[in-house]
Amino acid sequence: MKTITVNVSEPTYREFQAYAKRKDRKTSELIREAMELYREQNIRDSGALSLRDLRPRSLGRVLSPLESDDDLLGEMTNL
Repeated sequence: MKTITVNVSEPTYREFQAYAKRKDRKTSELIREAMELYREQNIRDSGALSLRDLRPRSLGRVLSPLESDDDLLGEMTNL
């Protein structure tokens, strides 16, 4: 196991300490579990998904319809 140093706010650390005490566990165990859960849900390579594997999502209503001669790159980068 690798030892690391992490800077965290005092209130967050106190919450972890209090919860660990209520559950009769070590604070470091809870933090390791939280890191593992984050890794599983956000970082772990889930089989290198292709764009074809992703489901479409709604991003809301169309603000202005595109015409056949519209520059899509310009539309996407127009901030």
